[in-house]
Amino acid sequence: MSLTDAIGTAPAAICVAVAPSAVPAGLPTADEAVSHTLLNCLLRELSGPEHQTAVANGHLMLWLPRRGVLLRIALRRTSLLGAHRFTGPVREQLAGGWAEVGWRRLAEYVQGELALRTGVRNEEFLEQIASSHQAVSAALAVRADRPAPDTEVGDGDGLAAYLQSEQSLVFGHRFHPTPKARTGDTASWLAYAPETGAPFLLRHLAVREHLIAQETATEGAAQALDRLCADVPEGYRLVPAHPWQYEMLREHPQLRAAFDRGDILDLGADGKPFAATASVRTLYDGDTFLKFSLNVRITNCLRKNASYELSGAVALTRLLAPVLADLEARFPGTAMLREPAYRSIALPGPDGTPDRSLLEGFGVILREGLPARLMPGTTPLLAAAVADEYPAGPGHISRLLADPSPRTALAWWTAYLKLLVPPVLAAYFDHGLVLEPHLQNVVVCVDEEGMPAQVLFRDLEGTKLVPEQHADLLAALPAEVAVPMTYDAQRGWDRVVYCLLVNHIAEMIAALADLHPQSEAALWAQVRSTIQVYADLHGCPPRLAALLAGAPLPAKANLLTRWERKADRDAGYVLLASPLTEDVLSQARRHPVDDDDAHDTRSTR
Repeated sequence: MSLTDAIGTAPAAICVAVAPSAVPAGLPTADEAVSHTLLNCLLRELSGPEHQTAVANGHLMLWLPRRGVLLRIALRRTSLLGAHRFTGPVREQLAGGWAEVGWRRLAEYVQGELALRTGVRNEEFLEQIASSHQAVSAALAVRADRPAPDTEVGDGDGLAAYLQSEQSLVFGHRFHPTPKARTGDTASWLAYAPETGAPFLLRHLAVREHLIAQETATEGAAQALDRLCADVPEGYRLVPAHPWQYEMLREHPQLRAAFDRGDILDLGADGKPFAATASVRTLYDGDTFLKFSLNVRITNCLRKNASYELSGAVALTRLLAPVLADLEARFPGTAMLREPAYRSIALPGPDGTPDRSLLEGFGVILREGLPARLMPGTTPLLAAAVADEYPAGPGHISRLLADPSPRTALAWWTAYLKLLVPPVLAAYFDHGLVLEPHLQNVVVCVDEEGMPAQVLFRDLEGTKLVPEQHADLLAALPAEVAVPMTYDAQRGWDRVVYCLLVNHIAEMIAALADLHPQSEAALWAQVRSTIQVYADLHGCPPRLAALLAGAPLPAKANLLTRWERKADRDAGYVLLASPLTEDVLSQARRHPVDDDDAHDTRSTR
């Protein structure tokens, strides 16, 4: 049986809003959140590409042909990119009618369909989905037990608003099957999770100077680490440790022996409190970001700083100084947070070389704090929180717009795109630099009116070089450092387009379209206009011309990558029909942004 047989019709496109207001009434349950995320993945990577989806009577239908299962869910709003908004439970068609499907049964259906489609088995898949469900449940429980933060953007407490935006992502990436999965039981990580919002102290280790591993991009760049603790004895240097990681490594034989010899001193938990950002392992104290290793699988990957990543972050900071200076000069309101130093422990292993598990396990990357690049008078907010499906924090787009009209939303969006898009394109086409501007790697800084004034890019781990344009720089680095920091030109372009358009811009449009569903086509038309302006001013190479002509957009296949247990670097892509076409522009002209169409669906500021 096909989907057409099952429901009688299968429209070729799904591109109409189904409600005048699509803002959710409240947060979903953990069961609903996990189910909706699994449906997103199914729609994007399996059912959609195989043309096994349709809309009927305000519901999305998905047919799993290998399992013979028809699923249905109510829609809040459909999307030009197929990134629909769901509401309520998932149901399956049985002989007696439609029956509700719990998240675990749905996960089993997905597991079965994937096994039959790929010929690959993955016994840990259900366990990881259960882990993600557990984490969402724990985060919702914490929110229920504590008063909601009363911070507002523009009230003068920019640090509080920023940290709350980092810690507001209760549900995570909505196109990843296990967005909140973490190894270990909840009790082991709850005190260190961003969702709890609780600050904590670092564990301070004093390490003899000859056992310190360190690289710096500029002289004195590591002094921010030394300032964390004033009680380090002479002849020792401070190595701060994430307390969660310390607990996992404290019984390492080499470490215990170093403690016994006095080569390493445990100074205890001390200093200024740090708070976890959305990445979990990157912490912030208001002055400095510290990116720690965690021997924990979060979403898809073990989150440790590999030795080549430690060296690579510092090397990129040093080598890219002229490139970043050029981009920041040409595109005011753009900046990159540098990573000028790392430090770790270099205890010799049995072969006399530094023990890798300790070198990487205690490796910490120093990243510039926001004050180093932040435009005065602005409030920084994590882009992922601004674009979240649910208004769970003070930085959500529904709380930024002082005027709720569609015209104001479009003005906000136009200003945002002018800050975000041109430097990313220039980095790739002019400098062979692949930025990774996904929602969690971008901080948007807004003025007192909530309007975008600056965009900050962060996390050099995902920043890559196109080797043809950086041959001399790469040749000067050890191969084990140089090779992982490169993408060939096509892979780099796919990554740029995915991160910029599919992960970031599409999700920000989704949040704005929830406020004003009739404006979605106009929002996409503004994206095309912004790219066209860049092309007119800076040249239009073939890849950019294809993008403007409506070439399909690559979307990272998180479900298939997780199922096949591939490294993130080896993730594949599925192709999505582009909204950057004349058809979209025509629709925008038929449905222009008009204040008379305004629906005040935002939260009270």
